[in-house]
Amino acid sequence: MAAAESNLDKPKSDAESPKLSELLDSGWKALDEVDSTNEPTGSHPIQVKIKRAILQLEEASRMATQLDLFSRNEELEEIATADLKYLLLPALLGALTMKQVNLAQRLEQVRKARVYFWDFLKRSQDYDIMKFELPKPAGEPSDEAADEAAEELSPTTNTSDLIAMAVRRQAKIERYKQKKETEAKLSEIKAAVDSGQAEDEIVRDFYLLNVRRWVSIAVEEIESIDQEIEILKRMEGLKKNAAQPSRAPHHRPPMKPFILTKDAVQARVFGAGYPSLPTMTVDDWYEQHRKQGILPDQGIPRSAADLDSEEREKEEKERQIENDDEEALQKARDWDNWKDTHRRGYGNRKNMG
Repeated sequence: MAAAESNLDKPKSDAESPKLSELLDSGWKALDEVDSTNEPTGSHPIQVKIKRAILQLEEASRMATQLDLFSRNEELEEIATADLKYLLLPALLGALTMKQVNLAQRLEQVRKARVYFWDFLKRSQDYDIMKFELPKPAGEPSDEAADEAAEELSPTTNTSDLIAMAVRRQAKIERYKQKKETEAKLSEIKAAVDSGQAEDEIVRDFYLLNVRRWVSIAVEEIESIDQEIEILKRMEGLKKNAAQPSRAPHHRPPMKPFILTKDAVQARVFGAGYPSLPTMTVDDWYEQHRKQGILPDQGIPRSAADLDSEEREKEEKERQIENDDEEALQKARDWDNWKDTHRRGYGNRKNMG
């Protein structure tokens, strides 16, 4: 494989140099094989094939430029049928460049692919091959990027922004439909063109349909490339920030406590702005209340009238028992019997059922 790669850069003699059509067909065929293979795109054989196809298409582009095949002063009908397929050279180069796998040079690769796609779209627009909106050249912010920046600046979405988004969405739907219709037509006439027996009109339609198909692909590719470029730029910025030495944390001196008032005089007059400070400890408060005998565990002092009434009731009960008062004795016995068969608190449900 290393020998195969080294042979790519060796110049060939004039007798061995392939023709322009052979270079285009070989590069185009390699792209189709890469798209249809089940082998990973990042594998070594596929990358060698992609590199070889790119060199072939670059050589074909130089030959087409030397032959001056296309001019802005001519119409589409003036281009020979055999030369129509060379309009695809930048699009094929862009597609192959996007399939290269090199993370260290990814930003450079996608920018290069964007230049290829934009050059293809510009030439297609010059010949009025298909109606589409040409993206901005490299270096200028796209409409979607400008809309995203405007959305970040404005908290609300304007009606004009919604209309623009709807227009772009509709354009994508139209491009998708056109692409599917073009692919269906291509599948119908491809066999006749490959056989070499198709008429000139069919061959011309075949190449024009391919150009229109690649116009839809190129527009979508440029949109995705613009998004990828923004991501790659941010990744580079994060790597640069990570590579910079981290600064030592700055330690502030501890802050002194302060009173949230204008001055001490105002604090003494109006207070500190929060509840008063405590005047005694919890232990002092407990000792003070213990001496006064008003703690819960010390009981509540009773009045003299309460004590006299309780003593009279006890004396009355004792007197009735001593005098063998039948009614009092029966009541006492009933109460004792009831307590024997009912636990304490029985019946005291307080309307709870």
